[in-house]
Amino acid sequence: MVVIMPIGPLLFFYTKAILNPGFGLTKKDKLHFVTVIIDLFPYLTALFFIIGVLSGLIPNHQFDVGLFIDNYNIYSDIPRWVSLTIYLILSIRYISAFSKSNVAYNGTYALKWLRQLTIAFAIFQSIWLLYLVPYVMPAYSDKLLNAVDWYPIYVPMSVLIYWLGIKGYLVMKEQPGNTKKASALLHPDISDKTIILLKQAMEQDKLYLNPELSLTTLAQHTGIPQKTISAVLNQHLHKSFNEFVNGYRVDAFKQKLCADDVKHLTIAGIAAECGFNSQATFQRTFRQLTGLSPSEFKLRVLQNA
Repeated sequence: MVVIMPIGPLLFFYTKAILNPGFGLTKKDKLHFVTVIIDLFPYLTALFFIIGVLSGLIPNHQFDVGLFIDNYNIYSDIPRWVSLTIYLILSIRYISAFSKSNVAYNGTYALKWLRQLTIAFAIFQSIWLLYLVPYVMPAYSDKLLNAVDWYPIYVPMSVLIYWLGIKGYLVMKEQPGNTKKASALLHPDISDKTIILLKQAMEQDKLYLNPELSLTTLAQHTGIPQKTISAVLNQHLHKSFNEFVNGYRVDAFKQKLCADDVKHLTIAGIAAECGFNSQATFQRTFRQLTGLSPSEFKLRVLQNA
């Protein structure tokens, strides 16, 4: 099975996540992956055909499934290449805009890695285009496959995959933001001040109620660099950004259940009011922090009312 369409969105959202650790996929973001239907369509058609033949609804001799898939994949490579190229350009533009801003997570280190990543994909896209142009032309397609098959794509793709694995491991191992040394350089006064401002942003300003809250937003609100916030959260509060924010959201959910008439409130509605934009994240976080599911907690509140 050839599944290429999700690679472009994954590359773009990976870029955003590296530069913005507080980034999380929204429902709108997930729509970018709907195009995977282009990859799955021929196999769904083949499955429908097989079911039709087995059930006697479709005569077996009227449709060559293998030929249909081969022909489909020739021309579906065009939107695949276009999709990956568009998201690659979006990633490059995002990196460029971020590098010009005043806030940068882990400084030039993360930017350097992402630039190398996009350059590698750009090289692969160029090779793919050189192969794709004659491949989609009926007069040259068979000649090209008979001469070199798919090796001009398979070989650089294999190199890219191995490079991603090795380089990605080294990047995560060597990344300055992942070492205790980086946070150890913080002066105690800076750490204390950061903790006070972070708690003020949550407890007084209630930033956690914003479902789109990110590390960038919090940094802009408090005036503290993202790198400093991450270091203080990880090494002094022993939490990630998401754990820190979601803790306040869970507390707000519990307080609302205990304070209001919960009989007429839905769990999903309350969670949304408390800043959660994903029910899966809410359910998982709530159980991790309380040991109960939200419905179990609500039942206990009703029993004690």
